[in-house]
Amino acid sequence: MPRTVRRVIVLATATATTLAAGVLTNLTASAAATGCRVDYRITNQWGGGFGTDVTVTNLGDPLNGWTLTWAWPAAGQQVTHAWNATVSQSGAQVSARNVDYNATIGSNASTGFGFNGSWTGTNPVPTSFALNGTTCTGDTTPTTPPPTTPPPTTPPPTTPPPTTPPPTTPPPTTPPPTTPPPTTPPPGSMQAENLDRGLVSVRSGSANLVSWRLLGTETTGVAFNLYRGGTRVNASPITGATNYLDSGAAAGATYTVRAVVNGVEQADSAPALQFPGGYLDVPLQVPPGGTTPSGEAYSYSANDASVGDLDGDGRYEFVLKWEPSNAKDNSQSGYTGNVYVDAYTLTGARLWRIDLGRNIRAGAHYTQFQVYDYDGDGRAEVAMKTADGTRSGTGQVIGNASADHRNSSGYVLAGPEYLTMFDGRTGAALSTVNYDPPRGTVSSWGDSYGNRVDRFLAATAYLDGQRPSLIMARGYYTRAVIAAWDFRNGSLTRRWTFDSNASGNGAAAGQGNHNLSIADVDADGRQEIVYGAATIDDNGRLLHSTATGHGDAMHVGDLDPTRPGLEVFKVNEDGSKPSSYLADARTGQLIWSTPPGGDNGRGVSGDIWVGSPGAESWSSAVSGLNNTRGQNVGRKPSSTNFLIWWDGDPVRELLDATRIDKYGPNGDTRLLTGADVAANNGTKATPALSADILGDWREEVVWRTSDSRALRIYSTPTPTSTRIHTLMHDMQYRVAVAWQNTAYNQPPHPSFFLGDGMAVPPAPRIYLR
Repeated sequence: MPRTVRRVIVLATATATTLAAGVLTNLTASAAATGCRVDYRITNQWGGGFGTDVTVTNLGDPLNGWTLTWAWPAAGQQVTHAWNATVSQSGAQVSARNVDYNATIGSNASTGFGFNGSWTGTNPVPTSFALNGTTCTGDTTPTTPPPTTPPPTTPPPTTPPPTTPPPTTPPPTTPPPTTPPPTTPPPGSMQAENLDRGLVSVRSGSANLVSWRLLGTETTGVAFNLYRGGTRVNASPITGATNYLDSGAAAGATYTVRAVVNGVEQADSAPALQFPGGYLDVPLQVPPGGTTPSGEAYSYSANDASVGDLDGDGRYEFVLKWEPSNAKDNSQSGYTGNVYVDAYTLTGARLWRIDLGRNIRAGAHYTQFQVYDYDGDGRAEVAMKTADGTRSGTGQVIGNASADHRNSSGYVLAGPEYLTMFDGRTGAALSTVNYDPPRGTVSSWGDSYGNRVDRFLAATAYLDGQRPSLIMARGYYTRAVIAAWDFRNGSLTRRWTFDSNASGNGAAAGQGNHNLSIADVDADGRQEIVYGAATIDDNGRLLHSTATGHGDAMHVGDLDPTRPGLEVFKVNEDGSKPSSYLADARTGQLIWSTPPGGDNGRGVSGDIWVGSPGAESWSSAVSGLNNTRGQNVGRKPSSTNFLIWWDGDPVRELLDATRIDKYGPNGDTRLLTGADVAANNGTKATPALSADILGDWREEVVWRTSDSRALRIYSTPTPTSTRIHTLMHDMQYRVAVAWQNTAYNQPPHPSFFLGDGMAVPPAPRIYLR
C-alpha cells in the first residue's frame, strides 16, 4: 500500500469509508480522461467534517485558466473553507476556479488545491469531474506523473493562521515500501532499524579517533579493516572494540571501514562524518517570531530533539521541536506562540515543518512527539497530538483551519483533540484519529482551570514482543489513562486503553510521573509501561503499584546485576512517602528506601564509580551516594540530572547543563564543556538529545547552539577497549531514546548492566527493517 492515501486510477472508481470507532480513515476517488485526470483524496475525517486534497492533471493542450466541477453524491456535503482555489457551491453542484498564481497548467502538468468540508449522514466521494466543461471520463493516464516537489522551506506564519495559501503543488506521493514488513516476524525477535556503520572521525589531539557501529545482528567473529583515503591503516583486521586512534593523521583525512566476515572483506561503508573540533553542527532554520492576541512578542529556540531513519538510508535524521519564548507550564496562564516540529538531515537539509497551530499550547507537558518505524517499512514515522488548524509538512490542514479554541487565559479547554501519524520523509498526515482519552470534564482531572487535564506523556513499546506500538497518555496526579495504538497499513488502530477509573485499576490513580519508562519487566519477551509508581502490563492490565505516588524522576534498568531481572529507582513528591526507593521491576516490591523528606525533585541511578558494584543512586533530598543495598558509600555527585557513556571505560559519566564530568570520591573531573551551546527546559538543563546515535557504543550529546541556528553534536575523542554492539539495537534503550523528549526528560538505560565488572552483553534478539 502507498503510505499516503489510497489512489484508484481506473475509470469511474470510488472508494469510501466512514467514521467508525473513532478512527478517521483516508478516502480516495480518481477519474481519468483523454483530457484530464483528477485525484480527490480525503486526508482526514472527523464527526461532521473532513479535509480533502485535490490534484488536477491536464492531459491535453496547455490551459490558461481552469475550472473544475463536480456534484456531491449525498445531501449535506458542503465546502466550508478552501485554499489554492476559489470554491463555490450551489446545492450539490461545486465549482473550483483557479487563483492567479496557478491559472496555467501545461500539457501533462498538474496543480492542486484543498478544502475542508462538512457532512451529515454519509460522506461519499464524487465519482465524476469536469475540467473546463470537459468531463474527465476517459481511460488515458498522464504521460508525465504529477510533480512531487516538496513543500517550500519558508515557514508559515505563526499567529494568526496563515493568510498565504499553502503550496500549490500537491503533497508528495509516497511510493509503497520496497520491502514490506514480514507477515510473521521471526519468533522472539523485535523489529530494529537497518543502520549503517555510523562512521565518525573525531579530532583527538594530533590524531583522529575513528569509530563505527557493531550491529546487533553481527556475531563476535566479525572483524574490520579501516581505510584512510583508500589505504588500509590497520596491520591486521580489528577484532576488538570498534574504534581506532589514527595517530598523526591530518584533521581532514577521509575514512571508510569494511567488515571482514569469515575472512572475506565486505563493501566499503559510507565515508566518515568529520568532527574536526570535536563536534558536528547541523544547521537549523529558526522560525520567525510573532505576537500573541494580548500583544506579547515572542521568538523561538530549538528545544527537544529525537532521531529516526526517516528515509530508509540507514542514517539517522533529526526531528526537532521549536519552543516559543512564551511557552508555559500548565500552572501558568497566558497565550503562547505556535509549536513547530521540523525534520533535518545530518547535513542540515530541512525535510519539512509541521505547524501544530494555535490550538496546541506550548510547554513541556503539552507536545510529546514519537519518532519510530511503526509500520515496519524501514522508514520512521512521527506521531503527536494535533488539533484544529494543525498544518502538516505538505500543507494539509487538520480539522477546522479557522477555529480558535483558546480562552481568555490562553488555555485550550474546548474543541476537538486528535492524534496524527505523519510521514517521516514528507511530513504529510497519514492517519488522524480522535485523541484517547478526550478531556471530558476538566475538573475531573484534579482542577478546574486547565492544569492537570493537559498533562500528556508518550512512548513506544513492543507490546506484542515483535512490532512497536505507540503509547499516548493523559493525566497522572489523579486519573491516569494510557492508550496503545498500532499503525499498520496506513491507519492508526487502538490496541487497548487503560483507565485508572475502570474497575480494578484504582491502584494506578495518582501514581504517574512527569515521565515514564518502557521495559520488559517480567521477562516474557513483551515490554511493559512503567508509569511512575504503577506498571501496566503489555495487555493493558495493571501489573502492580508501589502506591508511593507522583514523582519527577525515574530510572529503569539492570541497576543491580547481582539480582535477577530489572530494577526501578524513583524519587517521590509526597512528604509522607519514602523520598526515594529501589524496587523490583517485576513485582514492585521495595528493595530499599530512604525516609520521607518532602518533595524530592531529582534523582539519578547508574554505575558512575568503580568503588561500588552495580549502580549508585542519589537524589536532591537525600545526602550521600547509595549503593545497590541502600547504603551510603560516599560523596554525592556535583549534579543530579543526566548520565552519559563518554570516556573509554564502561562506567557512566555525569551530564548536566552544557558539561560532562567524571565522578570521583574526592571530587568530579571536567571532561567536556560545550562551546557556545545552551541547555533546554529551564532549570532542568537537559540536552536536546543524548544517545548512541553515531560511532561505537558510547553516547553523543546534542545541544542547541546559543543562537539556535544549529544542533551541535559532540562525540567522544577517547579510545575504548570495550566492544559492545550499538545500544540502539538494544530495544529497551532504543525506545528510551524515543521517549526521552517526554515532559521531564530522563537518560536512557539498556536492558543489560553496562558498567564496571559487566558480563558480556547478551546478543540482541532483533530482526532488521
